Amino acid sequence: MVEIREATPVDASVLDEMVRELAAHEDSLEHVHVDADAWRRLLVRPDVTVLIAESDGAVIGFTSTVRRLHLWSGGDLLALDDLYVRPEHRDKGVGGALMSAVARLAARDGLSVIWGVRLDNHSGQRFYARLGATLNTKMTASWTPDSYRRHLTTTAR
Repeated sequence: MVEIREATPVDASVLDEMVRELAAHEDSLEHVHVDADAWRRLLVRPDVTVLIAESDGAVIGFTSTVRRLHLWSGGDLLALDDLYVRPEHRDKGVGGALMSAVARLAARDGLSVIWGVRLDNHSGQRFYARLGATLNTKMTASWTPDSYRRHLTTTAR
């Protein structure tokens, strides 16, 4: 049986492991700069909620969310950053249980939930569509400090 609970600073090491597993799966490990010490600090922030999925005492997945301001509505929304289930536990309802827990979290305050899914992640898109999510095509842009510093040096007045 899968149980879902809120992560605490005690879970920092296992979250660090799973974030690195997810990043390696997405060929993005070089972008992970958080470590277990940082997770301990993040998990006490009031705007951060990480939900842990456990089975027989083993951590098998997580979701990470951040409550943030939505300027168009003037209210808050819940931004889902990651949903991850360890490979040996996939296709067993764990992802659905985690997403249901996110829905319950958002329902407390009637928040909309937003997240991104890679365009090449067709199974993820099907999973989210089955949950009733609206899938919109949108390109995500990012600006690393190195990139915007280069921009600033080329546009300096």
